[in-house]
Amino acid sequence: MFTRRETIALGAGAAAAATLPLGAFAATVDEATAAFTGGAAVAEGGVTITAPEIAENGNTVPVSISAPGATEITLLAAGNPQAEVATFRFGPGAGAALVATRIRLGRTQDIIAIAKMADGSFTSARVEVKVTIGGCGG
Repeated sequence: MFTRRETIALGAGAAAAATLPLGAFAATVDEATAAFTGGAAVAEGGVTITAPEIAENGNTVPVSISAPGATEITLLAAGNPQAEVATFRFGPGAGAALVATRIRLGRTQDIIAIAKMADGSFTSARVEVKVTIGGCGG
């Protein structure tokens, strides 16, 4: 059971948290990259991103990522309020390290894919997608 003071304090804390912008909880691309790689160096290449150069609607942007030899792939959207879009893990039964999905982009921005290879190294690729109609209010 809470005392009256504890209840008021909890309510005030909840009200303060509700007024924070969503971006206050979002991870940046650098933070998401560091969390995925553990701070390890990321090389360019070895990852292929297929996405439209111009997305007529940012609500559903088709993206496919291929990284032969990868055990994990993380997908980041640099300009979204929360950079982390998804992380895909491939087990020993996976035929290929290939994923296809649709993502939401709020505005023109870079899509970044980082792959963890079987040897523990990391590789990446980056593609810019121009959004003509905002998907996330942009």
